[in-house]
Amino acid sequence: MGLPSHQVCQIQPNSPAVYVRHRPETTLLYQIVQEYWPEFQAELASHGRYLPAFVTKEFEEYLKCGRLEHGFLRVRCESCHDEKLVAFSCKRRGFCPSCGARRMADSAAMLVDEILPHQPVRQWVLSVPFPLRFLFARNPKVMTKVLGIVYRTIATHLTHKAGFTNPMVQTGAVTLIQRFGSALNLNIHFHMLFLDGVYTGGSNRLPVRFRRVKAPTRDELTRLTYTIAYRVARYLERQGLLERDTGNIYLTPEALDASDEDPSNQLLQHSITYRIAVGPQQGRKASASCSRPSPTSL
Repeated sequence: MGLPSHQVCQIQPNSPAVYVRHRPETTLLYQIVQEYWPEFQAELASHGRYLPAFVTKEFEEYLKCGRLEHGFLRVRCESCHDEKLVAFSCKRRGFCPSCGARRMADSAAMLVDEILPHQPVRQWVLSVPFPLRFLFARNPKVMTKVLGIVYRTIATHLTHKAGFTNPMVQTGAVTLIQRFGSALNLNIHFHMLFLDGVYTGGSNRLPVRFRRVKAPTRDELTRLTYTIAYRVARYLERQGLLERDTGNIYLTPEALDASDEDPSNQLLQHSITYRIAVGPQQGRKASASCSRPSPTSL
């Protein structure tokens, strides 16, 4: 004998049908931003500096995300007639953990269900030096061009390893660009989901077949690293973003795009190198202790 539907909803707290409201105000990140964000803005304003409008909007929208006082929907279960309040989310793409996790889950489901074929996939991760992290953060168009160089280099490697030339076969990849490290520092790097092989055929009535390749060796990875570094550096030099002299390589002023009125450059540079950006401790390495930070260390 089955249970009434309203009892089923009540006795299965771990069921996907049970909604538990997200309470961002109970998280440490929310509490830190809520308490110190106004002071951080005031600190910048005292020096006549202000963040770009899109950065300010990111923080302001995050502080409203998941809070009932900023808007909600009332939903009602058709089976048990139970009602819940669902707060509006910010849907921002910056640092909101709730919206980021939802977007991550949706993207993963879409990749598995609609994009990735049922073939082996290998993850390739590319990290870049500090100056290039700053350049990519300031100039997304350059980052897109560099990503194309990286893709073509790895795709060519897979093609040759399978025993073919580029016009004869096809491979593919999906790249997820991550902008931060484990300490929430600015660390732009690429997570590339590459097919672990190549497709042959598809023309002249030849059947399409997938040919898997062996895992890359240490020597192959070393050669790929040097090839990518050389091609990226050559591209940046042609664009006037990179200069070389005896034993040194550095970004040009055009790449730095320095401006005293925009504090973003200073904040980005300090975030990349794990240093405090403003306040009396400016320039010092950020502590890895578990204590709550001061407002000047955001």
